Amino acid sequence: MSVIQPVAPDAVRWIVRTLEEGGYETWGVGGAIRDAVLGRRSGDWDLATRARPSQVRRLFKRTVPIGVEHGTIGVLARDGTLFEVTTFRKDVDTDGRHAVVEFADTIGEDLSRRDFTINAIAWHPLREELFDPFDGAGDLERHVLRTVGAARDRFHEDYLRILRAIRFAGRFELDMEEDTWSALGALVDRLPALSAERIRDELLKVLGADPRPGRALSMYRTSGALHVLFPEVEALAETSAGVGSWSHTLGVIDRLPAGRPHLRLAALLRPLQADAVAAVLMRLRLSNANVDDVARLAVLEPLPAPDAAEEDVRRWLSRHGVTSLHAAARMDLAAARHEDRGAPSRCASVVAGWRRAKAVCRARPPLRVAELAIDGRDLIRLGLRPGPRFGDVFEELLDWVLEEPARNDPEVLAARALELHESLPPSGRGPVE
Repeated sequence: MSVIQPVAPDAVRWIVRTLEEGGYETWGVGGAIRDAVLGRRSGDWDLATRARPSQVRRLFKRTVPIGVEHGTIGVLARDGTLFEVTTFRKDVDTDGRHAVVEFADTIGEDLSRRDFTINAIAWHPLREELFDPFDGAGDLERHVLRTVGAARDRFHEDYLRILRAIRFAGRFELDMEEDTWSALGALVDRLPALSAERIRDELLKVLGADPRPGRALSMYRTSGALHVLFPEVEALAETSAGVGSWSHTLGVIDRLPAGRPHLRLAALLRPLQADAVAAVLMRLRLSNANVDDVARLAVLEPLPAPDAAEEDVRRWLSRHGVTSLHAAARMDLAAARHEDRGAPSRCASVVAGWRRAKAVCRARPPLRVAELAIDGRDLIRLGLRPGPRFGDVFEELLDWVLEEPARNDPEVLAARALELHESLPPSGRGPVE
C-alpha cells in the first residue's frame, strides 16, 4: 500500500539527530505517526529511543523529568516546545491495571508491547523509514482495529485497553476484528477494577476529541461496558424512540462541538433524574467545580420559545442562571438539528429564542434574591425578627418581582414584605427583642 509519509517538525529532527549521533537509535511513535498514515494532521510527536533517561539528560541542556521511573524525559526544543522522549520498554508483569516494565534495546520490542496495531507503527524522521511489524498501516487502510498479538492477552494486561479500543474504533470509524471484539466483550465485567480517574479520562476523551462520539458511545452499550460502568445511562438506552431516548441523546451529542466534553457529558445525562446525574458524576470523581457545572447543565430546561411572555423568560433565567444561557442554546440547537435534520425553521426558532433571552438579560431585571432592592437589614429595620422565615419572605418577594420587575423598589418591597409577614403563622413573626 501507499503510505502517506509523516512530516516531522524541525525540532523533532534535531532531537532525533542528537540522540542518533550519540549512538542511540530513535524513532517517532504514537498518535502522530498513526494520524499521518491516516492522512490527518499530525498531533504531538512522541519519541522512543534506546538511550536511558540519564543518557538523554546528558545530551540535552534543557530537560524535564516527566516520568523518569517509566523512562520518560521531556526535552525542550529551542522554541520551548516540550517533546517526550521515552526509552524502549517491554512488559515483564501485568495485572490488568498496572504493568511492570523494564527497558529494552530495540524498537521491535517496544512496539510489541503496544495495544493495537494502528498504534504500533514507528517512523524514522531522518531516514524517512516506516517500521510497521504488525501491519498497522494496512489495518488503517482496511478500517480494522486489531490488537497486537492475542486480543485476550492484550486486554488482560490492562483492562483500560477495552475502553481505548472503543474510543479508537469510534473516532477513526474502524470495525473491530472479530477476535478483538469477542475478547473485549468477554472482559467488560473487569472494568470496575480500574480506577475511577482512568475510566473518567477515557470517557472525556471520547466526548472531547471525537467529532461524532455517538459511534463510540453506541459501542459502550453493545459491548456491555455501559451496563457495567454506568447502569443509570444504560436504563436510558433501553427507552423507546423520541426526545430523551438513547438514539435522540446520541444524535444531540454528535451535533455539539468537539472540545466541550463537559457540555457533551451534560447532554448525555440530561434525560436522567437529578439523583441519577449526581450518582454518575460522583462515581466519575470529577472535581467539585466540574460536578457543579455539569449537574447545572444537565438539568437545563429548553429555552422559552421566541414568542413566550417575558415573564416566562425571566423565570427561566432565574431558575437556571444567565451563565447557562449559551449552553442551553447550544443543546437546543443540536436537538433541533437532529430532530429535524437541520430544518431551517426549527433552528431559526431556537436562535430567535436565544436572542430574545439575551435581550431580556440586557434589561438587567432582578433574577436572584441578592438582586432585590432590600435585604435582611431592611427587614430588621421594619421590626421583623431574623430567622428562617426571612428566606420565605425573600423567595416570595423575588417571585413577585419576576412577575413585574418595576416592583423592585425599596418602598414597594418593604410594604410587600410586611404584608407577607402578616400572612405567616404566628410562630414566624414577632418584634425584635
